[in-house]
Amino acid sequence: QVQLVESGGGSVQAGGALRLSCVASGRSFSNYNMGWFRQARGKEREFVSAITWNGVSTEYAESVKGRFTIVRDGVKNTVYLQMKSLKPEDTAVYYCAADSLGPTKPRVGVLPSEYHLWGQGIQVTISS
Repeated sequence: QVQLVESGGGSVQAGGALRLSCVASGRSFSNYNMGWFRQARGKEREFVSAITWNGVSTEYAESVKGRFTIVRDGVKNTVYLQMKSLKPEDTAVYYCAADSLGPTKPRVGVLPSEYHLWGQGIQVTISS
């Protein structure tokens, strides 16, 4: 069973940058589509970005397009979310998620229900 551990969160001012990391331990995640979601206080969990198991295709929420970049490193079993030009509305707990059925899917999932493994979440706070 793959376990996901996020790191790299913190507090920065608006306009700043952060890089979140999600390390998958336990077994290779080479067949896993990987996603990032976030949940602001009082709001539902929302899709941020995802990448296919082979790294060929990515997907982004409209609110983060052009500012966030998702990449994966198969050697390090790690997926990264590079975030720049951060805004106060990006403040949330960010979650890494995995879908082990990557090769069977025509696209990455954008709904939380499409992922069955989750990290514990990490806080990102952007001050104005």
